[in-house]
Amino acid sequence: MPRKILKGIVISDKPNKTITVQVERKYSHPILKKVIKARKKYNVHDGNNMYKNGDKVTIIECKPYSKNKKFEVLELQK
Repeated sequence: MPRKILKGIVISDKPNKTITVQVERKYSHPILKKVIKARKKYNVHDGNNMYKNGDKVTIIECKPYSKNKKFEVLELQK
């Protein structure tokens, strides 16, 4: 099964070696036909503490680092 690759913005970098990334997706409501934005937060492993608030990053699914941390940073977007 392929690993998920998501793009989002860092909204918190306070925990050590962890960042919180908010991923936003848009989809069309099946009945109302209205475009809806859905946001979800992911805890992401950042081993070197190099990403800061506001950075746009690409994250990839990986082996679990802890109970809630199942993603790691793939690259920094420009």
